[in-house]
Amino acid sequence: MNSPSLRQLDIFAQMVAAGSARRCAADLGIGVDLVLRDIASLEMRLGYRLFDDPEGDARLTPAGRKTAQAMTLLDQDAPFPESEPVPEAASEAASATPIIAAPEAPPRKTIVLAAPAPIFGHFLDALTAFEAANEDIAITLDLRVQTAQQAMAALASGRADIAYFYALEEPAGFASRYGWSEPLNLYAGSDHELARADYVSRDALAMTPMLTMEPQNGMRDIIDAALAKGRVRALPALLESDNMFEIIAALRDGAGYFAAFGSLARDLGRMGGIRRLALDMPLPAIEIRQAIAPRAMEKPAVEALAEFLFL
Repeated sequence: MNSPSLRQLDIFAQMVAAGSARRCAADLGIGVDLVLRDIASLEMRLGYRLFDDPEGDARLTPAGRKTAQAMTLLDQDAPFPESEPVPEAASEAASATPIIAAPEAPPRKTIVLAAPAPIFGHFLDALTAFEAANEDIAITLDLRVQTAQQAMAALASGRADIAYFYALEEPAGFASRYGWSEPLNLYAGSDHELARADYVSRDALAMTPMLTMEPQNGMRDIIDAALAKGRVRALPALLESDNMFEIIAALRDGAGYFAAFGSLARDLGRMGGIRRLALDMPLPAIEIRQAIAPRAMEKPAVEALAEFLFL
């Protein structure tokens, strides 16, 4: 667990299993504050809450439950929260009552939606509404797709029915449609000279250290590609971390600048001690595109969901 991102995911898994931050900390042999800090950092990266009350009973939010299911931490059909244990006397009384077998419900049709985890938060309400209106449909998430190549592979192999992915433009040879765009912005500590400047040139950026996510982070690839397309010649990264509290502390200390888009960028823009840089030329926006598996015609519900997510 050397990577903060892997550590955060592991702590999330442990907290789901333990049921509270206190029990999770005891199981891992670390402090409760560290558990809560890593969960908060993970939620900031994802752009949505995983637990209703992380400091109390670790009750998963709907988005947290979907995330846990995508990580195969929970059975898709497992009830949540678990029901209270049946008292022994009630159990004996029930056993004396003739049991009438209820008719089995027809199996639910599954639609697999692949998308980067931060995008999932964008259409959580739409997914919930679609499932509520179509009780015979179960939507499963695959949060491993980030790029057009990964989306193409997931759809071609049958691992996913619908895929969302990051891009800078429509990929050649891969049918997809534009969903929306997220502006890519640069951030620095409020006292940094770039943050105080009326405008920031590419030459100024080329002389300033950069803070980045870790190389294996899927968002890092698209950010690096957008910076290159926007003619930003970045210095070697001064800090590479998926721990957003480390990034925020370094920004406030004036260590350099950090690129972000989507919910993470919006969170950074609201934080004290951090300011968005006024660039002399805007950076390329990050497109979020949707693609559907070629066999979608065999599943009318897939096309229906794909269209519903565009409403």
